[in-house]
Formats: sequence, C-alpha cells, structure tokens
Amino acid sequence: MALHVFDVQRFSADDGPGIRTTFFLKGCNLRCLWCHNPEGIAPERQILFLEARCVRCGACAAACPHAAHALDAAGNHRFLRERCTACSACVGVCPAEALVRKGRPMSTEEVAAEALQDEAFYRASGGGVTFSGGEPLLQADALAEALSCCEKAGLHTAVDTAGLVDWRAFETVLPHTRLFLFDFKALSEPLHRRLTGRGNAMILENLRRLSGCGRTLWVRIPLIKGMNLRDAHDGQWRRMLDWLAGLDRLDRLDILPYHRLGESKYASLGAAAYTDARQLFSREELSALLFDARARGLPAHCAYVPETAGEPYKE
Repeated sequence: MALHVFDVQRFSADDGPGIRTTFFLKGCNLRCLWCHNPEGIAPERQILFLEARCVRCGACAAACPHAAHALDAAGNHRFLRERCTACSACVGVCPAEALVRKGRPMSTEEVAAEALQDEAFYRASGGGVTFSGGEPLLQADALAEALSCCEKAGLHTAVDTAGLVDWRAFETVLPHTRLFLFDFKALSEPLHRRLTGRGNAMILENLRRLSGCGRTLWVRIPLIKGMNLRDAHDGQWRRMLDWLAGLDRLDRLDILPYHRLGESKYASLGAAAYTDARQLFSREELSALLFDARARGLPAHCAYVPETAGEPYKE
C-alpha cells in the first residue's frame, strides 16, 4: 500500500522525542483558520508557485500541456490554476525551482528506507519516525502498514493527529504506534466549529479513549490569541486544563503559541492567509498559562518559556 505524502522533514526536533524523520501526509478534514500547513489540506496533488524565485523565463509556459502558465505583455508570470491538473510538467523544467509539487505516493517500503537513513541519529537521541499531516489517520490502513515496517526495523513510532476520525482508525494503528501526539484546539463545541469548521464531540471522545489505551500520550494545544483564547485570563483555558486533568493518562502537555512562518504558503497556493491570527502572546502571558497548567499537576511545557518559569500573570 502507498501513503500520499506532501513533505518529509529529516532531523526534526518538534514532533516527538529526540531527532526524528517526519512524514507529512496529504488530506485533512478540518479547516483551521490558522493552519500552518495549508498544502496538506487537499488530498490531491498540488503545484505551489513561489513567486519570489521566478525568473520569468517562460519554460513552464512552453512545457505545460494545459496552458496553465503564461507570461503577460510585461513579462510577468501568470498561473491559471483553474487549468492546472498538477501533471508536474512545469516542475521538471523550472530552472529556479519556483514551481514545487506537493503530494506523491510512497510505498511502505520507501517510507521505511527513507526513515532508516538516519537510524544512527535516532539511536543516539532517543528519536524515531513521526507521521503527521494533514490528518494521517485518514490513511489509516496504509499508515498501519508503514508503522509496522518501521516498528520491525526497530524504530520508535509516533502519530500526530487532530482526532476527527472514527475510532476504528485508531484501532488500526494502535498496535504499531508507541506515541500519539494529539492536537487539542478548543473545548467549547461552538468555538471549535467556528475555528475549524467541525464540531469536537468525536475528538474529545477519541482523546478520552486513547488516554486509556496504554500508549504514551502527548497533548498539544495551539494558542492563537483572540481566537481560541482571548488572553491569559480567559476562563476557557482553565476549563480545558480541568478537562485534561481528568484523562486516564497524559505524559506531556505542549503549549504551542501561534507563529507566522506558514503564512507565505497561502500565496504559493493562490489563497489568502487568515490575517486575524496575527496577535501573539507575550512571554509573560505564556508563563502564566504554563503556571495554570502546572498548578493542576499537568506536565506542561512551552518552548518559548524557560522550564523553570511559570507564574501568575499580572498586568
């Protein structure tokens, strides 16, 4: 079986313990307004246009069988996306690598071979392989096969999920997954629906069930100021923490403040980034949020705050 992959990141230090190789799988059933990987939402292959790299040579226009690329009278490149079939003919001829294909099939054997290139680094750091997305559990059958291959090779395995899938998808991958990274975006159902386009009843139930399955569980909360949390005094934060404190198991809670590194990707897809998500939490606010979590006995961490920090917020 094959996985539909849009990116592979080697030497990742943010997707589980140690040094890891992260495979990003195509397709997501949420529409988070702040999404950092918009190229992973659509299940099909896509072509990204990185305008800053374009040298306006016209090679893509000559190669495209569907006339999706053209140079206007001023010599500027135009990408007619409605004509594009993502055949990738343009990608192969672009000398500046301004056109990038996102989405390719990888067999489970190819995945394992790619992952094993850095086996020595995993062993030295306690790392392994992580499958992220997109939503990797939308490809549960192929994912289970890839996880099994990696497991047989002695690699530590992790799955990063938002949890909006039937429980059977979790059951499919559970035997071969050592660690689950679970995104927890909002506790309030109306708020979750407004921010992601979907309700969260299934997500909460899956997280509750997963916490009782004997697997290592890291919950990750993306914090987007003014969206899923107004400020450091927002009662929604304390309600989220109280709910998490009731799980059967929680090995780590990561607080992930919003960053702007993914905003440029939207332009390359011909879309506009959601600019209302531009507010950022201060270090003092993050320290207060960390304090609230640790006060409840939760194993909370935030990369933007020193491990020894964490105190009530004072304006």
